[in-house]
Amino acid sequence: MVDITQKQSTHRTAVAQAVVVVSSAETIEAIKNGTVPKGDVFAMSKAAGFLGVKKTADLLPDCHPLPVEHCAIDYSIGGLEITVTVTVKTFYKTGVEVEAMHGASVVALNMYDMLKPIDKGVEIHHIKLLKKTGGKSDIDRK
Repeated sequence: MVDITQKQSTHRTAVAQAVVVVSSAETIEAIKNGTVPKGDVFAMSKAAGFLGVKKTADLLPDCHPLPVEHCAIDYSIGGLEITVTVTVKTFYKTGVEVEAMHGASVVALNMYDMLKPIDKGVEIHHIKLLKKTGGKSDIDRK
C-alpha cells in the first residue's frame, strides 16, 4: 500500500458511471412498473452500490480504507440503456475514484442479476470515471 502519512487531507470527489443495456423495451417497462420478479431493481441496486463503495478497501488490496462522507447513486433511462451515476465525496488524504467506479460496477452487476430471469441479453458497458476533484489534479470527462 502506498504511504500516505505525509499527505494532507483535502476535499475529494469522484463521479463514475456504468451503462446497463437491456435487450427489450419490456424489460424497461418491468423495471418502471416494479414487476421484475426479484423486486425493485433501482432500490436494491442502490443498496448494493452503497455496500460496494463502502467495501472497496476490503476487496482491492491496494485501496486505503477511508471515510465515505457522501454517496449518491442516480439512474437515467434512454431507450434500452440505463446509465448509472455514482458520486462519492470525502475529506481525506487519498481520492475516491476507485470507490466510485467500484460502486458503479456493483450497481450494474446487481441490476444484471435481478434482470437475468426476464432478459437473457442484458450487458454491462462503459464503467468509467467521469470526474474527480481534490488531490494533485482534477479530471473532468463529462
